[in-house]
Amino acid sequence: MKKLIATMIFGAASIGLHGGAFAADAVKSQYKADTAKADSDYKVAKKKCDPLSGNDKDVCQKEAKAAHESAIADAKAKRKNTDNNKEARKDKNDANYDVAKEKCDAMSGDAKDKCVADAKMKFGK
Repeated sequence: MKKLIATMIFGAASIGLHGGAFAADAVKSQYKADTAKADSDYKVAKKKCDPLSGNDKDVCQKEAKAAHESAIADAKAKRKNTDNNKEARKDKNDANYDVAKEKCDAMSGDAKDKCVADAKMKFGK
């Protein structure tokens, strides 16, 4: 009887361990799919910037990069625990700040200074 109970407990533990491995594989596969989609979307977004020139092109490229970094940050946050949510928010904030700064480059003088100051205030820099 003790042998039977021990066998059943061991079998249940083995199933539990394998179930966890399957869940980890699913999370890893989802992460790879999410990053592949982010990379693909980034390439498409950058292609859309090709006909532009000057600051408009720079802004377009920064927006594409910001969207890519946000998607990657989201994928990392989904893959890992909630501590990464804070890191993902920071990455998104930094990317959006870069876009805002790039938009300010089209301005000059006081308008540019105000634009940069507003961006710093909005994104906590």
